[in-house]
Amino acid sequence: MKFDPDICYCAIENNDEKFDGHFVTAVLTTGIYCRPICHARTPKRENVRFFATAAAAAEAGFRPCLRCRPESAPEPWERHHHAPNISPIVSRALRMISEGALDEENVDALAKRLHLSSRHLRRYLIEELGAPPIALAQTRRLLFAKKLIDETTLSMATVAFSAGYSSIRRFNEAIRQTYGRTPSELRNSRCNRKNRNSDEHIRLKLYYCPPYDWEQMIHFLQKRTLPGVESVAGGRFKRLVRFDDTIGTIEIEPVQSERYCLLHASNNLSAYLLPIVERVKQMFDLRATPTIIAEALSDDDLMRDLVHKYPGLHIPGAWDGYELAIRAILGQQISVKAATTFCRRLIVVYGKPVQGQKDPALTTLFPTPIRLATAKLTDIGLTVQKTNTIRKFSQAFAEGEIALETALSLEDALGQLTKFPGIGSWTAQYIALRALNETDAFPAGDLILRRSASQSIDSTLSERSLLKRSEQWRPWRAYAAMLLWTEYATQNGSATTDQPKY
Repeated sequence: MKFDPDICYCAIENNDEKFDGHFVTAVLTTGIYCRPICHARTPKRENVRFFATAAAAAEAGFRPCLRCRPESAPEPWERHHHAPNISPIVSRALRMISEGALDEENVDALAKRLHLSSRHLRRYLIEELGAPPIALAQTRRLLFAKKLIDETTLSMATVAFSAGYSSIRRFNEAIRQTYGRTPSELRNSRCNRKNRNSDEHIRLKLYYCPPYDWEQMIHFLQKRTLPGVESVAGGRFKRLVRFDDTIGTIEIEPVQSERYCLLHASNNLSAYLLPIVERVKQMFDLRATPTIIAEALSDDDLMRDLVHKYPGLHIPGAWDGYELAIRAILGQQISVKAATTFCRRLIVVYGKPVQGQKDPALTTLFPTPIRLATAKLTDIGLTVQKTNTIRKFSQAFAEGEIALETALSLEDALGQLTKFPGIGSWTAQYIALRALNETDAFPAGDLILRRSASQSIDSTLSERSLLKRSEQWRPWRAYAAMLLWTEYATQNGSATTDQPKY
C-alpha cells in the first residue's frame, strides 16, 4: 500500500485519531512499531518507517509497543477494501484469516477456498498489505493473545488455545521473543492491573473509529431481533450463540464516552473468543471509517445533508448469515413487524429450546439448515412459494453449495443467491448488505429508498432512475441506503403504514 510519509508523520506528531488503525509507525532506533496515537516521544523523521499493517511491521523485524497496545487499534484497513486500495479478494482473505482459517489449515487450502493458487494469494497480500498469509495469521494470533492476557483472567493455557496456538510452548516462545517477558509477567505488570475483570464472565474491549451512532444501531436491531434468540434491553444487545455442542450468551454494551464497546461472553465460550470477536466486529460494523465514508458521499447534495444529519451511522450486520437470509426471505413484501411475527413462529416450532439461561428472553436456538430443509413450514402460515424457497435454500446451505463468504465479488454473491426461485434482486442485495458487509450492495427496487431519494412526499423515483443516481455513491451505496432509510423513518415516524421493509 502507498503512503504519503509527510502526512503520516504529521499524523503521529499530532496523535491524530483519524489515522488510528490505518497504518503503524516503526521506529528504527528502538525496533518498535506504534499506533499513530501513541503518546511516546515523537521520533525523528529519518528514524521512522510506515507500514499498512502490524503484520508488515512484524515481518520487517519490529515488535509491538507496550504503551499504545497495537492489539487495541481499530481495524479499518481490514474492513473497507475500497479504502484504501484493498481488493475484494484480499479483503475476503483477511476476513477468513482473522476468523482463524490458518490455525487449522494451510495456505493452499485457504487459497483453494478463494479460487486462487497459493502463489497468487501470497502475491496479492504482499502487494497490498506488505505481508504474506502466514505472517498475517501469526501477528493476528500474537496480538489477540496479548489482548486476552491484558483484559481477562483466563488461564494462560486457555489464552494460548483461544488465540489459535497449537501448543502452550509455542505460545510462551512467541510472547517471550516478541515482548521480552513471559505471559505472566505481562499480565502482572502495573499497566495491566486496571484491565482486570471479574470471573463471572469474559469481557473484552472492541475499539472502533468514531463517530458511532449507537442509539440508531441498537434501535435498528431491537426492531429486528429474532425472538427467543436475541434481545435488546437497556441499550444492550444480547443473544444465544452455539459453537459445536457449546451454548452460551454474548452481550454488547456500548460505552458512549469511549471509543470502544464491551463484549461480554459467558465463561464456557472461552475457546471460541476469536470467532466471536470477529463476528461481533462484522455485526456492529466496527471496522467502518465514518469520516472516509462521509467525505466520499458528500460529493452528492442529497448525501451531504444526510451524512451531516446522521453522523456515525453504521450498517447493522448479522451474527449468522444463514439466519439473516431466512429472515430476509420471511420479510419479503411485508412489514418489519409482520416479519418478526413469522420469525417467532418459525423459532418456536422448529428451533431448539435452551434451558438454564439467566435472561428469560433467551430461550431458543435458531433452527438449523438441516431442520428447515425438510420442515413443513405451511403450518406457521407461510405461503407455498416461501416454503419452497426456504427449503431449497436451506438444503443448499446444509450441503455446502452456497459459499457466500468466499464469493469473489458482490456480483458473484448476488449470482449465488438469485439462482434460487423466490430470491430476487431486493432480497439478494439486502443479504449482501447485512450478512456479507458489502459496502456497495444497494436494493434499488426498495420502495422506501425510491421515495426517500426523490426528496418529495408526492413522488417516487423509478428503480432505473435511482440506480443511475446511486452511481455517484459508489463504493458506499450500502451506507447511502442506510441514510435514506433512516431519513424516511425519521420524517414519517413509526406510525406510518409505509414502514421500511428492510
